[in-house]
This record gives sequence, C-alpha cells and structure tokens, in this order.
Amino acid sequence: MGLMSVMADIWRSRSRSALTMSAVAIGIFSVTVISAAGQIGTAKINESLDDMGVNSVLVEAQEAGVALSDSDIDALGGLSGVNGAMPLMAQVTKCELIESNVSCMVWGVNEKADEIISMKAIHGRLIDRSDLKKAENICVIDEEIALETYGRTNIVGKTVSVNFGGKYTDFTVIGVAESGLSPIQNMMNDAVPYFVYIPYTTAQNISGKSEYDKIAVLLDKSGDGEIAIDRIKTCMANVKGEGSIKISELQSQKKQLDGILAAATSALSFTAGISLAVASVSVMTAMLVSVGERKREIGIKKSLGARNIRIVGEFLAESTMICIIGSIVGIAAGCAAAFVIGLAVGESFVMQTDIMLEKADAAPTGPAGDHADAASWGHGTALSRIWERDHRSTPDVGRHRTALSGVRQGDHR
Repeated sequence: MGLMSVMADIWRSRSRSALTMSAVAIGIFSVTVISAAGQIGTAKINESLDDMGVNSVLVEAQEAGVALSDSDIDALGGLSGVNGAMPLMAQVTKCELIESNVSCMVWGVNEKADEIISMKAIHGRLIDRSDLKKAENICVIDEEIALETYGRTNIVGKTVSVNFGGKYTDFTVIGVAESGLSPIQNMMNDAVPYFVYIPYTTAQNISGKSEYDKIAVLLDKSGDGEIAIDRIKTCMANVKGEGSIKISELQSQKKQLDGILAAATSALSFTAGISLAVASVSVMTAMLVSVGERKREIGIKKSLGARNIRIVGEFLAESTMICIIGSIVGIAAGCAAAFVIGLAVGESFVMQTDIMLEKADAAPTGPAGDHADAASWGHGTALSRIWERDHRSTPDVGRHRTALSGVRQGDHR
C-alpha cells in the first residue's frame, strides 16, 4: 500500500476528493486567518499603545519638601524592567504666538524625549544634547498650537513668547511635535491642550531650581510592566519614604485591553473551529460513500486473502492523504491572506505555530468535532463491520474466491 496506490485511489474519485479537500482547506484556512488576524491586531494595538506612552511611567513628588535629583534618575534607570529615565520640569503658563495668547504647559526635557515620552517631530528636529549644554532659548511645540495660531503645522523658525513668573521670554521654534502621542498628554486628560518642550537646563536656569519636578521612566516592552512598576514604587519608597511619591501609569488599562483582545480572538477561533468539525464530517461522508462504491473491489480483495486491517488501512491512508493535502492548501492560503492583511495595516506577520495549535485545539471536540484525521480513524471499526456484512451477504464473493483460487492453481501448474 504505497503512496502511488493511495494517490490512484484519490484520483479515481477526484471530484469527490477535491470537494473533501476543499472542506478541510476551508477549515484550516479559517483558523489560520483568524489566529493571524488576532496576532496582527494585538501587535498593532500594542504598538499604538506604546506610541501613546503606555510603557512610560511618571514619577513626581507628592509631599512638600521632597525633591527629585540625578541620584533618583540613576536609581530608577538601573532597575530591572526599566529601559531608561529622564528628568522633567513642568509649569502651567501662557504663551504668545503672533497675536494669539493660549494656555499651555511647558515641559523641560532632555535628548531622550523621543524615546521615553514618545515625542515625534513632524517638522524640524527635537532637542539634542548640545541644546542641553548651551541651555539656549529654543523650543519644540505641539502641532495643535501651530494650527491654532498660524493655521499650519510647519512654523519652524518662528518665535514663541512664554510667560515665566509674569515675564515673557522668547523662544525660537526648532521643531513641531506630533500631538496625542506623549504619555504626559494622556495622563493630563486634556486639561491642558497645548504643550511646549524646552531643554530642562533652560527651565532650571529660568526657575532657579537644581532639582527636577518629575521623572519619566520607560519600561521594557518585553517585561512585565506591573512588576517593574512595583519595583519603581519600592525603590522610591525606600529612598524618599512611603507615600511621598506619586506614580502615574497606564499599564493596568493595557492589561485589561490585552485580556479583551485575547477573549475576542479565542471566541472567533472557536467559531472558526466549527468549520473543522464540518470538514471532519465531510471526510467521514466521503469515506462511507467510497466504501459503498467499492463493495465489489473489497470482496475481491478479501477473497484473495486480504485482512480487514489492511483494507481499513487503505481507506484510512486515503482519508489521511486527503486531509494532509487539504491542510497544506489551507495553511498556504491562510498565510498568504495573513501576509496581505499585515501589509494592509503595516504590520509584519510571523506565523506562530504554538498559537495556531492552541486555537485549533479550541475547536469543538467529540465524534463529529475532532480533527479530520481523527474522524476518519474513528470510522475504522464501522467500515470493517460494513465490509464483513457485505462479504456475508454478497453471493458473488464465493464465486470470485473459487475463480481466483482456480487462477492461482493454474498459475502454480
């Protein structure tokens, strides 16, 4: 019972075999596409959340007399699960552009602002290390301020006057940052719509402070954010005292959203798994029909001395090959569809076989719901009984046995 013999049996009833393979392929395709869509969607949403600063934590003093310094930044930056920390100076004030006077929040930042608080320049550039050393009056503004005042986003080179202690100081705009990405903006709940970023050294010179108002901490994306936040709280409690530091973060919201996404993907995968159950029924039906069509052939083989297990093995090999071919086609089509989906949303797709198998196992189980191969094996005993019944009830079988026996004896002579 070789591969060529199995393929010949499949080719003999190629129309029915093609339809059965199609049913298997559709079931595998559904599970593959839904699992891939869930993977791509989760990655895309997590990327968006990272851009919003979900992996950033804001540390600030909660009690009077508590100051944040370089030693605190070093301590936080050295914690496990933390990728970096940067100082922040903050002041709510007003700024003037041309003849418009708008409320804004001025943030003193360093060269790591693009990485730690998710700043992205859409025009010009961000603050770099040389700006910190010079402590010059330069700034990066929120694009919303530019739209509000100039009616366009690119106002690099223009002058912004910022009110510090009742006195306006002029700053030259070196860049315009994309709005809505900074975790600071998200944590402020839109209480202050416009942001202006200046070198923290400039903010310290203007305010006369040597300490920092806040510290922004970037968490490791690959680690457990909640554990890292607990380490931050413990570290600051040991250094500054219990209850003296306030921690602002969005990790709990991210965890809830991840749970919702996982539940939705599992529910969709379960629905897709129903198609696997339908495919298994299709394989069983095809095998039963095949047995009915090949009664005469079965009788001849049994008259030649073929054992039941060998005949059952032929049909099981045929059904297994149908399932294998259908599965290969379904996986290939599903991966191609997933690749197209990834290109459409700008997210790369890498097939994770452990996730695929987990989703496939979520399919309904039981006599009608196991995978196609298991379903065909489950009918082995039933097929054997049918063949035994046909063997006993078919009078031609005895004649075939006698005729074939005579042929064998003639051959021996």
